[in-house]
Amino acid sequence: MLNEDNIIKDFPLLKNFTYLDSASTSLTPLPVINSINDYFVNYNSNISRGAYKIAIKANENVDESRENISKFLNTKTEEISFTKNTTEGINTIANGLNFRPEDNIIISNIEHHSNFLPWLNLRKYGIKIKIAEANNFGIIEPSKIEELIDDNTKLISISHVNNAIGSLQNIEKISEIAHDNNCLILIDGAQSLGHIPINIKKINPDFMAFPGHKGILGPVGTGFLYIKNDLSNSVEPQNLGGGTVIDIVNNEFLLEKPPYCFEGGTQNIAGIIGLNTAVNYVNRIGLKNIENYCSKLTIKLYDSLKSIENVEVYGKRDNIRNIVSFNILNMNPHDVSKILDETSNICVRSGHHCAIPTMNLLNAEDGTVRSSIHCYNNLNDIEKLINTIDEISKLS
Repeated sequence: MLNEDNIIKDFPLLKNFTYLDSASTSLTPLPVINSINDYFVNYNSNISRGAYKIAIKANENVDESRENISKFLNTKTEEISFTKNTTEGINTIANGLNFRPEDNIIISNIEHHSNFLPWLNLRKYGIKIKIAEANNFGIIEPSKIEELIDDNTKLISISHVNNAIGSLQNIEKISEIAHDNNCLILIDGAQSLGHIPINIKKINPDFMAFPGHKGILGPVGTGFLYIKNDLSNSVEPQNLGGGTVIDIVNNEFLLEKPPYCFEGGTQNIAGIIGLNTAVNYVNRIGLKNIENYCSKLTIKLYDSLKSIENVEVYGKRDNIRNIVSFNILNMNPHDVSKILDETSNICVRSGHHCAIPTMNLLNAEDGTVRSSIHCYNNLNDIEKLINTIDEISKLS
């Protein structure tokens, strides 16, 4: 069971605000903040080559974070590289793989811009981009992807959970289809990590990119990238420099083994240490507890908004995860968001959510109002939003 009262105590901001924007950035719990402060106060130092005690401690804690994350995902430590966000992880693969001009890549029409633009950008090299069309609920049938595959399909890139309306994709089936057709697959895990269980061995992606600052409750500016062991040599590191090289002889250099060859320069040490605490925090609550708890709140919000006259709700009830996206007819979503903030201190996101292709699918030219839920929310938050939207809808 999830003890919501104990959890809420770890998020002081909730004393003054109803925060329903976790799909953008989740709140950071006090234990995570405290671990970051502890680093800065007690052992603020760089990692890797320091032989003194506090540097060794910093290095050990960064290593522990990588190990903890790998266990959380059921994978190996050398398959996890630290990044600053999901966007960096996706770009590492898009720019690091050796594509040929005759290759093609399959993406969908409901991707976050960070899983859309890096692939579209490859068209300047002659690479063709194919678009798998989602249905009106934002669900991509695996057969739609399979139909697009041909002998030149190099990679499929797909989001686990859509960031704008919360639709869940059948990534295990899509991964199976990719490998049956000798294709690589990258999965954007930005909206699933920390909300639903992710078992890398079961999903079997080739690459999977994650943020630290969303569902896993870690600090902003953190993330990590999974690269399957036997593919690490196929990805050219994009950020060469300090920390990535073993030796330089006669102007030739030998790179570190993965994951270190992908981690150029000084890393966000404090953030990575905080990320470790965040993983432990989620583990203590229990990921399954979080999933079940948030699912009930999500369905409550979806059903209640659906019943309000003049409110249009997007996505399929049984398929969305932690996100409820909606509009009040004849009202700009930014106006709705502003009213919620100014009248009730309710924090939601409005606009295109870095997902203009998804908005095009929904015919939502001005975007949507997006509410997103995490374990620190409760039924009072949901009912407060419902009641306020009910009042606002009468103005339209």
